[in-house]
Amino acid sequence: MTRPAASIRHFDVVERRRRLLARQRLATPTTGIEEVAGDLVGIHSTDPATVYLSLYQRVRDFIVGDLDTALFERRSLMRILGMRRTMFVVPLDLAAVIDAACTKLLVANERRRTVQLMEAEGIADPAAVLEQACRATLAFLLAADEPVAARAMTPAIPELRTQVTMAADRSYSSRPAITNRVLLHLSTEGHIVRTRPLGSWVSSQYRWTPTPRWFDPFPVIEVATAKRELVRRWLGTYGPGTTSDIAWWTKWPKRDVTAALSELGAVEVSVEPGPGRPAVPAWTLADDLDEAADAAASAGGPRVHLLPALDSAIMGWKERDWYLGAHATALFDRNGNAGPIVLVDGVAVGAWAQRQGGRVVTELLEAVSATTAALIAIRADELTDWFAGVRVTPRFPNPLERRLANG
Repeated sequence: MTRPAASIRHFDVVERRRRLLARQRLATPTTGIEEVAGDLVGIHSTDPATVYLSLYQRVRDFIVGDLDTALFERRSLMRILGMRRTMFVVPLDLAAVIDAACTKLLVANERRRTVQLMEAEGIADPAAVLEQACRATLAFLLAADEPVAARAMTPAIPELRTQVTMAADRSYSSRPAITNRVLLHLSTEGHIVRTRPLGSWVSSQYRWTPTPRWFDPFPVIEVATAKRELVRRWLGTYGPGTTSDIAWWTKWPKRDVTAALSELGAVEVSVEPGPGRPAVPAWTLADDLDEAADAAASAGGPRVHLLPALDSAIMGWKERDWYLGAHATALFDRNGNAGPIVLVDGVAVGAWAQRQGGRVVTELLEAVSATTAALIAIRADELTDWFAGVRVTPRFPNPLERRLANG
């Protein structure tokens, strides 16, 4: 495709990178944790450390306790399984949208998968056995005086002791009890929620409680309305983007994305998908064609950020050449998960890692100015101090991070 006619708004890589910095709150740090979680349309939480490290890059004077207060005291944020069957931390109004647009759509497939795992074990009437386990677990949590960790439930609830084989064809195959599968079903169906984890802020061993004890009920939102709203929010933060970008991020059929774009009255534009590459069609909101505000917000520099694995600024699009260049194989694992990345002015230039003693180190894949190199070193020292001796091991390390950490 050649460069579009002048009547069609075009976004080159320079504009797209400026917008990334501005809309991802990297150029404009704030003090509002809930504001950032909403602006990012959720913060990745599959790796629990990601949430804290993403906020550290965007919230002035952020400390671990700030997020814990929002999650467990104000309860203004929640963890929810949403887009791409991925865990996010989101404000409650956004949680209601994600629940209707994504989470509830996972229920049938997840039930089917568990039943298939049980059938493979030769369990008779697996659907009934699963339902009995779900009922027993919910009754146990309703009777408990406080949230309960998963590891305390298995010994206490006989129905959870059924075992299934996970990843049967892989070297890391295991045969756990169905506890985590049952908790997944109850949470996606809205019956229970994750609360404070066991251990430190890098733990994913959550305590669970019935949802009504922790949050008010979600408002009822029609699926089509929720999908339209989620696409609107995505375009406001990640746009312009292609239909493929949105379909990948939501994990919806393209027809659903197209319907939402049409109902929103989204405007077709074009984007440069990578430096020097031909323009491709994309979409943005009708009232979001002016780049002046983003240019002002991201002026100056260099702007250096040490983004954690799975940060939203890296995982927001399917097509990433415009900020990754040729570094995808070094900075992502084989399953498409981003590791820790050094971002300079909206461009991925390297990786960072923690070594055994807790010190943050970096390695660059591109040449940078002496000023930028000095600033990267300062940011690494600042992050080392912020960790205060806590060691974080990314669950999805990229090849470069793995080598750095062991160096």
